[in-house]
Amino acid sequence: MIDWTQVTALRDQIGANEMDEVIALFIEEVEEVTERLRRSRATSNLEHDLHFLKSCALNLGFSDFSALCQTGERMARQGQADQVDIPQMLHSYSKSKACFLAQKDSVLAA
Repeated sequence: MIDWTQVTALRDQIGANEMDEVIALFIEEVEEVTERLRRSRATSNLEHDLHFLKSCALNLGFSDFSALCQTGERMARQGQADQVDIPQMLHSYSKSKACFLAQKDSVLAA
């Protein structure tokens, strides 16, 4: 679900003091897009939104969520945006976020 190796690599790259700010920004930006997806089934920007979510998720180690976004992005690009399972994607984000927030302090302290 979470690629902790990626998370610790990011911490090492940007510095431990910056991680809380990066995490807060990640959550804020991702939740803005996921809320838009939750409210609207409009597919005009779906490929772009899923590309954005995939990239953000990869950077912070949300591997399962990123994989679902990648699949959805590919489907949207191929004209199958109406078949993308947005609820599954949103559920994966919620589970990943809960797991991340529950474990981040102990993992990042190591």
